[in-house]
Amino acid sequence: MNTKGSVIIYGMMLGVLIIFLGLALGPSLQKITDDTMNATSGDTLGLDCTNTSISTFDKLTCNAVDITLPYFIGTVILIGGLIVTAKIIFA
Repeated sequence: MNTKGSVIIYGMMLGVLIIFLGLALGPSLQKITDDTMNATSGDTLGLDCTNTSISTFDKLTCNAVDITLPYFIGTVILIGGLIVTAKIIFA
C-alpha cells in the first residue's frame, strides 16, 4: 500500500477514535453536570438549581451548565466527523 493510502486510513481511524471519545465522555460528564446542578451535600458543592428562590445570576449559571454538555459532546463528535469526511473527500 502506498503512503497516501496509509495516511488516509490513519486519518479515518483518528476521526473514528475522536467520535468514540466524545460518546465515551458523555456519561461521566453528565454525572459531573448533575452534581454541579444539585444542592450542596457533604463535600460536593452544588448550585441548587431546583430551588425557586435563587438569584437570577444563579439561574443563568444553571442554564449555562445545563446547555454546556450537549454542545461539548456535539462539538467533539463534529470534529471527528469532519476529520473522517475530509479524508474521504480530499483523499
